[in-house]
Amino acid sequence: MNYVFPSNLKYTKSHEWIKIETEMAIIGITDYAQDQLSDIVYVNLPQVGDFFEKGSVIGEFESVKSVDDFYMPISGKIVEINGKLHDNPDLINSSPYEEGWILKVKYSNPSELDTVLSVKQYQKLIEKNGNQ
Repeated sequence: MNYVFPSNLKYTKSHEWIKIETEMAIIGITDYAQDQLSDIVYVNLPQVGDFFEKGSVIGEFESVKSVDDFYMPISGKIVEINGKLHDNPDLINSSPYEEGWILKVKYSNPSELDTVLSVKQYQKLIEKNGNQ
């Protein structure tokens, strides 16, 4: 399958994407991740104002296949949750980079952004896993 990975985003080994803005980041899961999950039917997310360290489990996705954890890709405070996902969790499947974004974070440790993957590095990770 040919997956879409926008070049203006950063990626993680746990298949989240990060759009970096000034002191803020928009976070979602990649096209590859949504495909692996299959049809997402429910999303359990943290509350606005909650603070999480990088790597923490902050929620979960329930799909027709399984329930999977959602990891915080960078340390920070949740400033916004995509409210559309409550009634339409399938937006993550149909539009993972636009309508299906998951949350916005005010990041607390900019140096963590040095450890995320470029689009080329992420594509190599997927290829190495034999999934592209």
